[in-house]
Amino acid sequence: MASSNTFEELGLSIIGLGAQYPPYSLRSDEVNKIATKYYPDSPAMQKVLSINKYTGIDTRSSIGTSDHPSVNQPEAPSIAELHKIFMSDGVPLAVEASRKAILEAGIDLSQITHIVSTTCTDSANPGFDHFVAKGLGITHQVEKVLLHGVGCAGGLAVLRTAANLALGHAMRRKAARILCVTLEVSTTMVRSELNSIDELQETRIGACLFSDCASALVLSNGIGQPTAEPIYELLGWQHKIIPGTESDLGFDVDPVGWKVVLSHRVPKLATEILRPSFADLLENISGLPAECKEASDFDWAMHPGGLTILTGAEKVMGISSEHMRASYDRYMNHGNSSSATIFSVMDRLRSKDMDALAPGGRVRDYVVGCAFGPGIAIEMCMLKRNMRHRGTDTVPETDSEASRSEADEETDWASVESRESIPSTPGSANARSERKPTLGDDLFVREAIASVELD
Repeated sequence: MASSNTFEELGLSIIGLGAQYPPYSLRSDEVNKIATKYYPDSPAMQKVLSINKYTGIDTRSSIGTSDHPSVNQPEAPSIAELHKIFMSDGVPLAVEASRKAILEAGIDLSQITHIVSTTCTDSANPGFDHFVAKGLGITHQVEKVLLHGVGCAGGLAVLRTAANLALGHAMRRKAARILCVTLEVSTTMVRSELNSIDELQETRIGACLFSDCASALVLSNGIGQPTAEPIYELLGWQHKIIPGTESDLGFDVDPVGWKVVLSHRVPKLATEILRPSFADLLENISGLPAECKEASDFDWAMHPGGLTILTGAEKVMGISSEHMRASYDRYMNHGNSSSATIFSVMDRLRSKDMDALAPGGRVRDYVVGCAFGPGIAIEMCMLKRNMRHRGTDTVPETDSEASRSEADEETDWASVESRESIPSTPGSANARSERKPTLGDDLFVREAIASVELD
């Protein structure tokens, strides 16, 4: 990107954000329950279940519990069965997240010009974006793009694609209101991952990290009818591939779903590319204040791919866990929801309780968004936050409410609010009064990293 491409010239802004998590919260013992029920004891299984205790995740959001029928058959569910669950339980989450973003954007459905979407946990034709549009009640013709093969980097890849489409419309002097949608249903693939651990005797941690979520945002090019004021201004972005890393990170199709590919090199490779990528991003964006030079001068919306990614970023970039407070919050309270996580992190970052945790008590005007995906790809963007615009803070829930998992309870999943507060985690209602080790504690981090070895 040329250095002249500042926000004032691009005119791009995020005017609506929404995230929707399903109602169930899985704790680490849920994986143990399935593993001991269906698989023999082995060194590989024991190692994975041990790692499962030290991921730094308190609960993972899911469309069901360990008693869900799909993961309690004699064999792992087929890809066809997983697709049915994705459509029946996942698409309503995406519709609701989109509704939230559109409502906040202050636009009518008829103003949506494009829908750009991604998922790595389903593959069908037409894609899930077609059914999200139907669920929203969109009847006019919109330009649709469904990205594939971008994995956890998908959210920012969607934003980058939408930005280029918005600029194309701007060149034609046409308004663009682009709905960006991400949806992942990962937890139903736990049997597939446990199968691989048992059969290959490999240490595979996919069963310990991933969760379910849908998230959405509305991107505007500033042309046409008035909208809500911006939440974030989009100043610039970049995409890079680390050469020779195709076999280190992936998500490969299989008869029983998809198989996570995650080598022990990923945390090191990901963190090593952070500093040069950040330097390139700064160099190609003009108009930043003179005081915005170092990584610590920015807040960070980092995709929480895993604990070692977050703690590694702190060390390499010289930032604190408070700089990535929303990333830690989403990771600890919901897990890694692949492409859907980053928009959720951006949404969470603007809340008042996250502001209270800002490093030195100072919220930064500028935010760096970052995510890693298969390739290995790095997606990075620069956002300017509108400090007048904050998200809706939810009423703190009790621990029992946040972790309820009654399998026989009928729930309208499209209307369930996300779990914003789990006790004893950064940003929770009683985090200050009920002290226990958090991700910011050196001892906890050292123990967790030592336990999460992928060899």
